[in-house]
Amino acid sequence: MSARLFHLVDRQTWRAAHATGAYRPDSLLAEGFVHCSYAEQVAAVANARYRGVATLCVVELDPALIPAEIRVEDSYGEGSAFPHVYGPVPTDAAVAIHDLDIGSDGSWRFNPGAASAAAASDR
Repeated sequence: MSARLFHLVDRQTWRAAHATGAYRPDSLLAEGFVHCSYAEQVAAVANARYRGVATLCVVELDPALIPAEIRVEDSYGEGSAFPHVYGPVPTDAAVAIHDLDIGSDGSWRFNPGAASAAAASDR
């Protein structure tokens, strides 16, 4: 898998994970995997699940740096396949931290080509 993965997370939660070197969200325990998206899926997921979360950021991950199994699947039968990481995500797999823009209608917008912070500066 070579396409970059993107994970939506509260900025403070991501920073706290860096102290341990691995990110283990609640979904890893509850569902067995870490939810991720491809770039073109990020805005829709943010709008469906994270409206009003002012500290939301997008962590860009290099799948080659993630030792856990990565599966692309439609886990909920909704007609869209998403990448899932079946294990903790090493914080060193982050290559950038992106902000999302908020449109005048309050919806999240994501442009992965826009300026982003290097992952090391956000740890």
